[in-house]
Formats: sequence, C-alpha cells, structure tokens
Amino acid sequence: MSFTIPLFKLNFDEREEEAVLETIRSKWISTGPRCADFEDRFSELLNVDYSVSLANCTGALHLALAALDISEGDEVLCPSLSFAATVNSVRYVNATPVFCDVSSASDPTISLEEIKAKVTDKTKAIIVMHFGGYACAMDEILTFAKESNIYVIEDACHAPLSEYKGEKLGTLGDIGCFSFFSNKNISTGEGGMLVTNNEDTAKKIRLLRSHGMTTMSYERSKGHATRYDIVELGYNYRMDDIRASIGIVQLQKLPGDLIKRTEVRKNYLSHLSSLTEITIPFADRTDFSSNYIFPIVLNDSTEEKRDQLRDYMHAQGIQTSVHYPSIHQFSIYQDDSHQLPITEYISGNSITLPIYGSLTEKEVEFICATLKSGLNEFY
Repeated sequence: MSFTIPLFKLNFDEREEEAVLETIRSKWISTGPRCADFEDRFSELLNVDYSVSLANCTGALHLALAALDISEGDEVLCPSLSFAATVNSVRYVNATPVFCDVSSASDPTISLEEIKAKVTDKTKAIIVMHFGGYACAMDEILTFAKESNIYVIEDACHAPLSEYKGEKLGTLGDIGCFSFFSNKNISTGEGGMLVTNNEDTAKKIRLLRSHGMTTMSYERSKGHATRYDIVELGYNYRMDDIRASIGIVQLQKLPGDLIKRTEVRKNYLSHLSSLTEITIPFADRTDFSSNYIFPIVLNDSTEEKRDQLRDYMHAQGIQTSVHYPSIHQFSIYQDDSHQLPITEYISGNSITLPIYGSLTEKEVEFICATLKSGLNEFY
C-alpha cells in the first residue's frame, strides 16, 4: 500500500552518497578507520569514555550481557513492551528473562515497583528500555540496582542524545546500547553502538565482537601486527566502514534533526492534548528527547477498535504502526505465569503516528484531523 504520509522518512541526501563513495574509493570497506572515527565522534557527543561500533543493537545487547558474565542460572529483569531483541539477547547467554510490567499508559517504561517485586537472589541485571526516547525512572532504578548489586544495561535504541537530568541516556548505567536500523534516528541500514565508562568492559567487547581475536585485519594490513591469537569464544558482530561512513554523516545531522522533531511533537500536542479518548505518553516530560516515535494510547478501547481506527487512517493515506506487540505474548515466550496487564493493554490499544524532522505542520494537522474523525466514528 502506498501512503501519502509514511511512518518515517529516511534522512539521507548526497552527503551519505559521497561518504560511501569515498569509502569505496579508499579500498578499505570492512572494519577500519571510519569505524574508529565514528566511535570517537559518538563518545564525544555523548560524553562517554568508550564507544564500540557493532553490526546491530541486538549484538550490542548480547555482548553487554556476555561481558558482564551473565549466563545460565542467572535472571535478567526486562520489559515486555519492547522489540524482541531486548529479551532475545538474554536467551543468547542462556540466562532467564523475567518480564516486568510498565508503569502506565502515560509512562510506558519498566516499572520500579515491578523490578522490586520480581528481583531474586538470581537476578544479575536489569535491562531498561527508554521508550520513544524518554527515560525510565533512572535515579530510583540505579539506586536500587546498586543496593542490590545488580548491573543496569540501557537499551537506548530509541534515545540518541536524549537526556535525563542533563545527562545522556545510555551513559547512566553500566552499559548502553544503540541501534542504527533503517528507521532509527541515526540510520546506517543495520548497525549498533555499545557505550561504557568501564575500560575493562570496552576491551572485552572489542575482543568479543571479532571472534575473540587479539588483532583485527586493519591493524595487520597496516603492519601493526603480523599474527593474532584467539583468547575468547567471540562472535562476528563487527560494523564495516561503509556503514560507519554513513553513520558519521548521520551523527552530524542528528542534533538539527532532533530539534525539528521536537517542533513536530509540539504541533501534535497542541492538536491532541485536549482529547479525552487518548493518552499521550510522556506528555508532561521536559527533558530533551530524540522523539523517535509518537505513540498514543486509546482509552477504554479494544484491540478490534484500535485496528479499525488504524485501517481508517491507512485508507486516508496515513501510515501507522504499533510499538510494540508484547514480547511475552509471542509463541516462544508464552507462559501462563506472566501477569502484565498494563503492557498488554498498551500493546492492544496503542497507535504510533508518523514523526520525522521534515513532517510539516499541515501534515500534522491532517493526521490529527483524520484521527479525530476516526475517533468520532469508532468511539
């Protein structure tokens, strides 16, 4: 189906094309100098000590758990209202994911009360996911984690440059993980970044991302080494220089694009805040945010009504999405013991509206008018 207003638009132009062409002409396209440059720029922008470029955010989450020596018999607290990779990564290290409900429709981030209720002596880590680019209750979660001797991994795939009390999300816990998938704020097609302030963790991640090898191809090609050893059972999670070259351009564009997204969100709020039929998550938040998505939650609704409203908007040329189907309701994770009523309600009654920096005020007005018309018809 062709949409007049898509869910997102790729923020690419000739600068990305030129960066790729320059990399190809350099005759080095795998992990090399552009990955190193991308990492340095990322660290500087987030004010973090170490950044490690990776093939994707799933790999970042996996290696975060592996680097913290989380393994079989350990439990990891995590939200179900996220993309499946958040939880799949726990299974990759043979640990047990323990699903936690979110706080509310207005704050669909992992609930501190759920964390406290579900922690056991087997709990080794908490994965928090900053939904839509808005922070979890990090002060309280970090305090509890420190008291309980539990690691905190930030799934910050929605949140590049998002802030919490003046600090960048992804830099508050032990490890932060970012995604550069095609529809993210920074897009390299596939790609990810892991950040940390712990030197030993960064060294281990660099080792694990490339088969546990003590040197990489680029180092050997430049004569810095002639041989290598394999000292860990590692993986092939490297980013390549082609994607890194795109990432560098995207990183340069990011601050300006996020300012535009902030204005788009303000336009949405001005048109929708008075509607009693919906809840807008994080409507009262003032910290700077990436505004990766703009979700709404329908009040006193059903999944059938939600889907009718989405179909109505699609028929008017407006693409929508759902962030997210509950992970614990997928076949691979289904278990009668899961009791996550808020997560399940949001999954069945939320709609993600289009948001991107070039979305015009007139387009926002049209989206909101169409939504209101649909609400009048189905609610």
